[in-house]
Order: sequence, then C-alpha cells, then structure tokens
Amino acid sequence: MALTLRSSISFINQKETKILKTSDDVPAIVSFAKVKPSFRLRVKNSMQEARPARDNSFNSEARRNEKWEKVHAPSVAHSHSDSKRVPVYVMLPLDTVTMGGSLNKPRAMNASLMALKSAGVEGVMVDAWWGLVEKDGPLKYNWEPYVELVQMVQMHGLKLQVVMSFHQCGGNVGDTCSVPLPPWVQEEISKNPDLVYTDRSGRRNPEYISLGCDSVPILRGRTPLQVYADYMRSFRDRFGDYLGSVIVEIQVGMGPCGELRYPSYPEANGTWRFPGIGEFQCYDKYMKASLAAAAEAIGKKEWGGGGPHDSGQYNQFPEDTGFFRREGTWNTEYGRFFLEWYSGKLLEHGEKILVSAKGIFDTSGVKLSGKVAGIHWHYRARSHAAELTAGYYNTRNNDGYMPIARMLAKHGVVFNFTCMEMKDREQPDFANCSPEGLVSQVKMATKTARAELAGENALERYDADAYAQVLSTSKSESGNGLAAFAYLRMNKRLFEGDNWRHLVDFVRSMSEGGRRERLPASDSHGSDLYVGHIKSTREKHTQEAVLV
Repeated sequence: MALTLRSSISFINQKETKILKTSDDVPAIVSFAKVKPSFRLRVKNSMQEARPARDNSFNSEARRNEKWEKVHAPSVAHSHSDSKRVPVYVMLPLDTVTMGGSLNKPRAMNASLMALKSAGVEGVMVDAWWGLVEKDGPLKYNWEPYVELVQMVQMHGLKLQVVMSFHQCGGNVGDTCSVPLPPWVQEEISKNPDLVYTDRSGRRNPEYISLGCDSVPILRGRTPLQVYADYMRSFRDRFGDYLGSVIVEIQVGMGPCGELRYPSYPEANGTWRFPGIGEFQCYDKYMKASLAAAAEAIGKKEWGGGGPHDSGQYNQFPEDTGFFRREGTWNTEYGRFFLEWYSGKLLEHGEKILVSAKGIFDTSGVKLSGKVAGIHWHYRARSHAAELTAGYYNTRNNDGYMPIARMLAKHGVVFNFTCMEMKDREQPDFANCSPEGLVSQVKMATKTARAELAGENALERYDADAYAQVLSTSKSESGNGLAAFAYLRMNKRLFEGDNWRHLVDFVRSMSEGGRRERLPASDSHGSDLYVGHIKSTREKHTQEAVLV
C-alpha cells in the first residue's frame, strides 16, 4: 500500500525532521522530485513507538517559543483585515482513534502530518469521542491514544484543535464510522428512553442526550452537565503540559455533530432527506415539562401540551404545512412563543456548557469555540423552516444568529460556522437555498456582537472553485473576516494530484490574507512527495538521511 502526495510546494525543514523517531521492519521512504538539492529521507522504524525527540535543548526551546505563540496567529486575534493571515487546520479522520482504544494507522498518520506541515498548514483538528474515552465506565477515562497523537503532532511542529465530542458518530452527513455514546450511558437510555431527543411521532434519537435533562442526575447520580464537566476536567489534567502550546483550541460539543442545534434532520435509516424541513425535537418528557411550565407562566396553559400540530413531517416543504407556509402559524403569537422557548432552551444549554468549559480551561492558554450548523436550505422562504426545527429562530422578521453571537462573545468563545465553501448557484432551485446569504448574515452578526468567527466547509470539496469561495468569505469586506479555517477532511483523496495542489494553493493564499489567487506557474509543478515501500531508487543523485 502506498500513499502518493503530489504537491506544488514543499517546506519540510531538515532540521525539524531530525526529531522524527520511527521503527519498522520495512523502511518507509519519503522522496521528492528533483529539486536543488534533491534529497531522500529514509524513515527507519514504526510510528507506534514515535516519541518527541529527547534533545532537551530542542524541547525546552520549543516550549519557550510555543508559550509565546497566540492560539491562532497574533495577526488575527481580534482583527480581520484582508492583509492578515488566516491559519488553516485540517480535520483528521473520524476514526483517528479506533474502537479498541488505539491510534489508527500511526505510520500513515505520521506521513500525512509530515505532508501537511510541508504544505504550510497550521495544524489539525481531532474529535475526542466521549464514547471511546469514557467507554469502560463512569469516570474511567482512557486518553492514551490521544496522548500518542498529541506527541506526534508536536513532533511535526503542528498545532492541535480538540473537539469535546459528546455526541454519537454515525447517521449524519459525512459520517464514515460509528462511535456510539458510552455503553453505560446507553444502558441508562434503555431504562429511560426520555433521556434522548424525541420527535412528535415518538421516534427516539440516540445521537445526544436531550438538553431537557441537563440538570437532572440521570447518569449514575450525575447530571449530563456534570458528566461533560468531569470529562473536560480530566482532559485538562491529562494534557496540561500541552495546553496553550500544542493544543491551542478546545471546541466544545453542544449537540449532534458537535453543533449547537437539535437533531432535526437525521439521515439515519432514511428518516430525513435533503431538502426536507425537519421536525421539532421537543417530545421527551423533560422537554414537554419545560414547555408546559413556560406556557403556564404566561397564562397560556393550552400552549404547553406539545409542539405545533401543523408543522409537518421531515421531508415536506414549508408550503406543505400550516406552520411554516408563507403566512403560517410561525408568525402568530403562539408561533413566536413556541419558537422563543425552543430556541431559548438551546441557547441556555450552550451557555451552561460553555460557562463550565470556561471555568475549567480559563488559565490554560487555549481558546474555546462552539460550532453552529450552516442550514442553508429554505433560507429564502419567509419562515426559514429548516433553521427553525434545528433551534435557530431565524425568520424574515427575526435574526436567529445574533443571540448566539452575543452569547459566544460574552464568554470569549469563537463562533465556528460551516458551509463557507458553498455558492448559491450550485444549489438546486427547488430547495430555496442561499448559503451565501446565510454566511453573510452570520458574518454581520458576529461583527456586531464582536465575536470572533472561524469557518469550515460543510461537505468534502477538492476543487479550486470551492477554495476560491472560502477565500472570498474569509475576507472582511462585509462583516467579520475569518480568524481561522478548518478543512474537512484529511483522507486519501486529499493527497491525490490536483487535489493536493489546490490545497497548497489555498493554504498559501490564506496565509497571505487571500490576496494571492493562485501560485505562480513556476511553483505549480514543483515536487512529487511519495510515501510508501520503495524497493529501488529512481534518481542517481540523492542525499539520504536516516532519521533517529
């Protein structure tokens, strides 16, 4: 098996690579096409035993330098001028850590990190799955595969963003593996199915614990909020030596897919298909009790029996329903009451988790971020139906992202938003999409609220047009520019031919504030980086370095 990386430029520094320590029966070779001087690096052992270099002078100097570095980059901390660089991170595979509790394919990971470093990438992002780390029982944490990853990332001079992933992996767009919630949590759910979100027909969603029971001790004597806090505290204690230097950002999971939202459009078992409006998720007993109390508090007890009766089903369109149609119930006194309660509960949930995270990581030197979903379908409709079912009270008459931006800004949390790569003209007309309009609205909301904005692409894209769109949205001509960008996602395709060249072009352009649209022709055919098992040399004049 071989991994071929064709890059338009390589920045690997020989001094930096001397810290690599590997062992393997069959040498893995990293070779470059002819450059001046050409060289070949022979890596001699298995990355399962990879450790940072033991050269104390190097390590101490690196630590001193890292402590002085900003979390993203000094030039973009609170300023979004187009002349400022935007650091690029690359998301690691969802199965970076296996269900068995080990780092997945460590030698390939090492080679990939080396390539990303050569491309000028700032760092990588990884999910720290609750279902893997606390799998063996309450308060029994296994961080060891993540320790191995952190050390490998450090070894290559990269930074790391870690997602506190309190959700299930599997059943959503882009999910390529399955990581359920911890077994002991699933046991509690089986005893009490109301612990998870439920739709009007009674369908349970196992992706994430319902926010309705945030403060109820339903997890072996602890509340979900306490469980999340204990998990983050354990992470802080285990990785204290790396926080603020190697680990520079903690993205706090607050819902399905790690996003602050309700699971209103689940793809599992064909429940939802694009561009359906989705369904409200407020029918577990805890959410119903909260709604009933809110209705009674304003003297409208009859409004507290459940969600809207005329809001339709997952795969309908707004005009098919009484609630979401142009002059629907969404714009009545009842509709406003329900949407304010539904979105308010979500905002309250996010703030409680973030306040907890802020207290835990406050002096660690890391940034905190929270992710918001880019729900762009039916954006042009008055009701913005798909956003409403997800918990964003965003309509023709109400800005649903300003309250989120203000809450995040209040606690110094980065607003991380998706669909930065999408263009309106790429979307089907019947879906009434406007990803560009949505991104523009979020940029203005974060600018007004003085919240820092970071971005991601929503779908896997490798083409120059998608990168160009991100470059465009990263600028601050209207609203906030981007403080950082996370590319979804590292896989075999990313390292193929033009895909790799496009990524390198993109990273270069982002590092120059988007001013460079593409690399000069002289740099666009520079090198072929090949990582694999090579039995014979292809060039006569090479320099070999055995890395120990």
